[in-house]
Amino acid sequence: MDVQAIKRTFGIIGTDPKLDRAIGIAVQVAATDLTVLITGESGTGKDVFPKIIHQNSARKHGQYFAVNCGAIPEGTIDSELFGHEKGAFTGAVGERKGYFEIADKGTLFLDEVGELPLSTQARLLRVLENGEFIRVGGSKVMKTNVRIVAATNVDLPLAIEKGRFREDLYYRLNTIPIHIPALRERKADIPLLFRKFASDFAERNHIPAITLTPDAMKMMENYRWDGNVRQLKNVTEQISIMETERTITAETLAKYLPVRVQSNLPVLLPREDTPEGMSERDLLYRVLFDMKKDIAELRAQVNNISSGHPMETNYTQATPVTQIGDTVVTRVSQTEPETTDQEFAEFVPAEETHYAGSSSPETLSLEHHEKEMIIKALEAHRGKRKDAAKALGISERTLYRKINEYGINL
Repeated sequence: MDVQAIKRTFGIIGTDPKLDRAIGIAVQVAATDLTVLITGESGTGKDVFPKIIHQNSARKHGQYFAVNCGAIPEGTIDSELFGHEKGAFTGAVGERKGYFEIADKGTLFLDEVGELPLSTQARLLRVLENGEFIRVGGSKVMKTNVRIVAATNVDLPLAIEKGRFREDLYYRLNTIPIHIPALRERKADIPLLFRKFASDFAERNHIPAITLTPDAMKMMENYRWDGNVRQLKNVTEQISIMETERTITAETLAKYLPVRVQSNLPVLLPREDTPEGMSERDLLYRVLFDMKKDIAELRAQVNNISSGHPMETNYTQATPVTQIGDTVVTRVSQTEPETTDQEFAEFVPAEETHYAGSSSPETLSLEHHEKEMIIKALEAHRGKRKDAAKALGISERTLYRKINEYGINL
């Protein structure tokens, strides 16, 4: 089956050469049993390619299962994939077959494979190496003949560097790589996709289809589309139902294109005198304490100048301390002794501190600003915690902990 026939069969819209190449690789590798790793951003349509591979393989009459690894809790993922024996854990009232057993002689699609716990990754590696697995709570080695297709929007080489993904598993999965281009990489396909989504929505809801003015279409083509095809479809349907006018101008379209949120949380740059084992929170407190002393010194110098006294300069250089977005905040190095551990231990970031020459207290509240940034990110991404965590530059697990810690409820 050629690429155009595949597009018609699976409803793929687009003429971009990179997209055609990805489809061509999927068709070419389908006849084999090689493991395939599909990469690409969220919303690019990675879930279609395992179906293409399965339907064009010798396994097309076998079972096909798609498992979202990121949606299954860590405590039950092994049971879902490999099954469990009776009494293996509380609530295991009988034995249960896992997906590897049920999909024998078929195809198993592991979506968001980068979210698998390390313990489950070790089990998966054994299946890929020799087709063997053991049910949770069991001791009998079982065999399976299943074809694995995995997908992820995570940068796996980076995850390997951080110790979150096994390097040996990555090379097992990445036998045949297929990369799905982001929507902004194939701008010529955006008008085709928009017309398709607008037409389908209008037909389903018995309303006239919307159209875009040339300026609006140009704006749509130049937009970043972090959510890719999924986001384009959602925006098209929102406009179709919310706007009474069927011709959409650039001004109207702009209301439906959210402003991209960038993280403003501080990122610490390590200092040579930083003690080992100090947490990022402790590092930030130390930085704030040092900055407080520098500000007090500067205020004192200003007061001396205002009073006609000569300025005493002890400052030698400015050293980068934190980076907020594209802005680097610097701390002025002095010839005075460094802050002692005792001074640091007594520092409370949220306390009200009076500086020299100032009659008004100033408050440093890290928690307040952190909570505010989390709320803004959640609102910008409509409560989608995975997207909010990505925008904030923290893990989804850390975001969940922070939400509970601050009692955030959106």
